[in-house]
Amino acid sequence: MSKLPFELLLALRYLRPKRTFVSIITLISIVGVALGVAVLIIVISVMSGFDQDLRGKILGYKSHLTITQWDPLNQTSLPLKNYSVVAAAVRKNKNVRGIAPFVMGPVLVESSGDTNRPAQQDTPVLRGVDPQNEGKVSELPRKVVFGDFDLSGHGMVVGADFARNMNLRLGDHVSVYSAREIKRMKAAYDRNEHEAIPPSDFEVRGIFSMGYYDFDAHVVITSLDQAQQMYDLDEDVHGLLVMLNDPYAAAQVKDELAIALGDKFYVQTWMEQNSDFLGAIEVEKNVMFYLLFFIVLVAALCILSAQITFVIQKTREIGMLKALGATRLQISGIFLFQSAIIGVIGVSAGFGLGILAVVYRNGFLHFLRHTTGLQIFPASIYGFGELPAVIMPRDVAVICVSSFIICIFGGLLPAMRAGKLKPVEALRHE
Repeated sequence: MSKLPFELLLALRYLRPKRTFVSIITLISIVGVALGVAVLIIVISVMSGFDQDLRGKILGYKSHLTITQWDPLNQTSLPLKNYSVVAAAVRKNKNVRGIAPFVMGPVLVESSGDTNRPAQQDTPVLRGVDPQNEGKVSELPRKVVFGDFDLSGHGMVVGADFARNMNLRLGDHVSVYSAREIKRMKAAYDRNEHEAIPPSDFEVRGIFSMGYYDFDAHVVITSLDQAQQMYDLDEDVHGLLVMLNDPYAAAQVKDELAIALGDKFYVQTWMEQNSDFLGAIEVEKNVMFYLLFFIVLVAALCILSAQITFVIQKTREIGMLKALGATRLQISGIFLFQSAIIGVIGVSAGFGLGILAVVYRNGFLHFLRHTTGLQIFPASIYGFGELPAVIMPRDVAVICVSSFIICIFGGLLPAMRAGKLKPVEALRHE
């Protein structure tokens, strides 16, 4: 004799594949649950990967805190004067790991070109950094893939995508028009004078790759001294970059520095600077979870339909079991076990399919790109060379458990209806 409850034994017996309409609906239910769970695992893992990879890349080229001079009266930023004094005050905070000044602003860059490479123009953001301290606040010096992080004299380091778009190589010279040259040209034009304003000439000595398209394609790096000259800042800078021991303590350190520095300084965290990206990913992740969960709900409706049909077909058997002494709970348990078995099979299949798809996602995308030329996630739009994904055990557990519970609820109504059948009414027409 089997030690299994007879409700489970009957549920397993009734679920044996048969060439009936109920069996087809049951199969559709299992496939629906499996697809719903698999798609949810894939999408949520990819969204989590986007979030984690984006945070890692942001923290690679952006500091944890940015401090600028602030004019409370006019609500505008000002050049930071005596930045070494401010840096000394910031360094007193025990959570601060590194500090570096910066100058940042848009420029017009034109390549020299030759017979084989025509001249190209672009308008990147120029970032003037202190080569001695930049390594303390970003990964930039360690991300140079060609050449060296050499900013001495008129040296410049550019992003890999920027170099590709501009057809630049190591040793090439570029002309840079900054705000200073543009102001001088405008002033000459206002005076009705024809004055030639020569641009600043820089040599490409290094090419970096941070792995984030927006930075690699739209940022060029030069020394702090050169940037100060181009923006007529003398010894001033635009602000300070601060690196912390724990990037997720940025909000707390911001409050501490705001008290220590006063209201003439504006402190901004890396999360605030990138709130649009990070917030959009979080919202998209939640929305995709709720939308795709409707796939599991549709599968639950299939379970409901199959169980209602099955209860009608097995009315006589239910009456006989009731006449033999089966309780209402035992009869309901038969159909709940059926729903549970469908849920277990569907969730297990979906779990395996989802994990398999996440593990081999990039292999599939590379195969699709090579065979059809189709790029589902182009780097120019999403900023990632490959599709990131992180399997979060908590998310997977929530998906699997909630899908299983929905499957149980899908068979709850028919199970309760079967349990309420009276033996006389069930056998009346038999």
